[in-house]
Amino acid sequence: MESFFASLKKELVHQNRFKTRAQAKAAIFEYIEVFYNRQRRHSAIGYQTPAQACETMTWKSAA
Repeated sequence: MESFFASLKKELVHQNRFKTRAQAKAAIFEYIEVFYNRQRRHSAIGYQTPAQACETMTWKSAA
């Protein structure tokens, strides 16, 4: 989790200035759901996105 929060701060929070809490919440939600889980590759899971790793694990457990 520490690595995730470091990435979130470095890649989103410190680069933007949010006018409202709602604007910050929307940006963080988009970062997590659109970028972090579906596009950003992670070395700890074989340079896959979390969505790809989850799909791979689901297929393996179903077989």
